[in-house]
Amino acid sequence: MHSRYERRLADAAAAGRRVEIQLRVRRFFCDDTDCPVTTFAEQVQGLTTRYGRRTVLLAQMVTAIGVALAGRAGSRLAARLGLATGRNTLLRLVRGLPDPEIGAVAVLGVDDFALRRNRRYGTVLIDMDTHRPVDVLADREADTFADWLGEHPGTEVICRDRGGAYAEAAERGAPNAVQVADRWHLWHNLAEQVEKTVAAHHGCLREQETPAEVPAAAPDVAEPVDLIAVAEAVHAARRANSALVARSTARFEQIQTLKTQGKGIKAIMRELGLAKETVRKFYRASSVEEVTATSRVGRPSVLDGFKPYLHERFNAGLTNVSALFREIREQGYRGSRGTVADYLAPFRILGAAPAPTPAAPKVRHVASWMLHHPDDLDDEQRLQLKQVRTACPHLDATANHVTEFAKILTNQGGERLDEWMAAVEADDVPHLHRFVRGLRRDYDAVRNGLTLPHNSGAVEGNINRIKMIKRQMYGRANFDLLRKRILHAA
Repeated sequence: MHSRYERRLADAAAAGRRVEIQLRVRRFFCDDTDCPVTTFAEQVQGLTTRYGRRTVLLAQMVTAIGVALAGRAGSRLAARLGLATGRNTLLRLVRGLPDPEIGAVAVLGVDDFALRRNRRYGTVLIDMDTHRPVDVLADREADTFADWLGEHPGTEVICRDRGGAYAEAAERGAPNAVQVADRWHLWHNLAEQVEKTVAAHHGCLREQETPAEVPAAAPDVAEPVDLIAVAEAVHAARRANSALVARSTARFEQIQTLKTQGKGIKAIMRELGLAKETVRKFYRASSVEEVTATSRVGRPSVLDGFKPYLHERFNAGLTNVSALFREIREQGYRGSRGTVADYLAPFRILGAAPAPTPAAPKVRHVASWMLHHPDDLDDEQRLQLKQVRTACPHLDATANHVTEFAKILTNQGGERLDEWMAAVEADDVPHLHRFVRGLRRDYDAVRNGLTLPHNSGAVEGNINRIKMIKRQMYGRANFDLLRKRILHAA
């Protein structure tokens, strides 16, 4: 049996005005007394659904808004578009989306992302042919990724960073797949070791500074002294005794003690509650100087641009720290009085300040010059880099090795990798030796990364998109909801 009835839908809108659609459809009744549902209404394809509170088109629109903007922001936008919907409704629609079908993925990209930084991480898997996510895993453990690969056979190439968990999982879950280390991560790892090398040899650059004579306005100084050397020694001692150096030294000793007890990186990480990368840095360091070199050299200071003025005023007789602080604050200084007092302390002991001279280039600047293509540097930067290389043979050798590795990286010259590593090991550059040891631990994937055209650029792009999605969720992302948004976002 069937009958006809009117069904009214008021979910549509035309030209900003509310529209009511009246439908005349059939209604069916079931004669089976055991049937739990005794009546059935006819559905209009593309317009209505069973138990629907909104049209199919409206449901698609508000769901798309929820995927793009999540709850609060999505609700505000929907209201402006005349589709007033609560934030919880949007989130419920997003959670109800089905997972996309996962077929065979020939070239797979994998990387981790922070669900809660330093606490919990997830894994995103990318189809490198379409650049779209195919799945999101709740952690970054090797077992989880290996199980996924076993359940989804057909992967031929795996693009990954140099994390050991993904390498182990790929070996177990897809033993026939070719593993490719990402070139960006290789260059980033090299850059870290270059900066440490420059920090370790920064003293060579300071030794090239021209010694200053005692200014005439320093009557208390009985005989000429190298004010720059004395002041630098005092400043270096302050940096060496800083809280950062002390904390790094204590952490190095603590981790090395646990290492001698036979504990691995993961065990130490759980015991001390530190991030994996932090433990790995101290675990693999050969000496405490290796992990404190940058801290001992010092970072660029907000005071750097005001130092010549402070030297001039100090030698003119104004030695009051508060007065000097007020003067440079009027000139735009945004640091603290304590920074000024610490910097002037050696000069108060000597009774004079050295004549202002160009300071040695900062560690980061020198490392940046080495890592940039020469054509991207201006004339002044090229001149300074040349002076740096002339002043220190270790930095000159480092610059040569960086240049050769860049050629291998950009020209897909993986066949030259062995030759390059041998040349590095023949020079006295300990930090680059550490980089080479890391390459040897992951040799096959590194060589593939420097030879094959595959890279993880699409993976990094998706990681950046995930960070944006997380920010929209106010840092309290529910994993299931986050996973749905990642998989269905355009």
